[in-house]
Amino acid sequence: MKNILEISGLRKEYKNFTLNDISFNLPRGYIMGLIGPNGAGKTTIIKLIMNLIRKNNGQITIFGKDHIRDEVDIKSRIGFVYDNHPFYEDVSLKNIARAISYCYKSWDNEIFTNLLQKFSLPADKKFGKLSRGMKMKFSLALAFSHHADLIIMDEPTSGLDPVFRRELLDLLADIIQDEQKSVLFSTHITSDLEKIADYITFIHQGNIVFSCEKDELTENWAVVKGGTELLSEEHRPLLTAIRKTEFGIHALTQNKQMLQKTSLKDIVIERASLEDIMFYLTKNENNKQ
Repeated sequence: MKNILEISGLRKEYKNFTLNDISFNLPRGYIMGLIGPNGAGKTTIIKLIMNLIRKNNGQITIFGKDHIRDEVDIKSRIGFVYDNHPFYEDVSLKNIARAISYCYKSWDNEIFTNLLQKFSLPADKKFGKLSRGMKMKFSLALAFSHHADLIIMDEPTSGLDPVFRRELLDLLADIIQDEQKSVLFSTHITSDLEKIADYITFIHQGNIVFSCEKDELTENWAVVKGGTELLSEEHRPLLTAIRKTEFGIHALTQNKQMLQKTSLKDIVIERASLEDIMFYLTKNENNKQ
């Protein structure tokens, strides 16, 4: 089985928002970053994958199985980390873990104990007494303690300090070393994905902008800076997204080699980061000049 997750024609309709015809695949043994501005549809996609909300149309296949018909078996193999933590505030961490362990045949208490120590989490402490960052660490410890084949995380690094964020990224990199496990990682901190993601899926206003290998993005996209001559009839078609600034024209392009061959002299072409790509495509002024 090449893909651990397959999504085809996924649609979810709300009164003021529609997730429209979402299709992408996550190959086994890789990390995919799910990016997009707030309200783009990232959390909706994750809720649909986990069958927390019902889709209007489309197909979701996980481990080669239907995500609704085989829900119990599928969820036993998923480590799920959600931004809102659904645990009782007045229950200790060890008691929460004890209750959850019965849901997973592959629960490994040794891994859980080691992660509590690694994350400096006191087992006897009540969940409600934890900071936001510590609550996220506890959720991660639970997700990593039953040998899950697929880790799904919704904004897991939000509220975490930079040191632990780096530790988390190292943990994720270790998880996929056997090439059998995969990670779907929704975040607005694109610098984290620059370090570890193999694939990037970009969602904007309920639609997929692209879903491809990260290296393909960094190789093909660039930021170009120059004067108003960039808006000429000859050069404007080479620009994907345009921003006017007090210093001139800043734009995103997939045609950096063609721009380098033009007669333009006073332009600067720089590598585009994931943050650049997301910013320019969501703030596109290409048709407003």
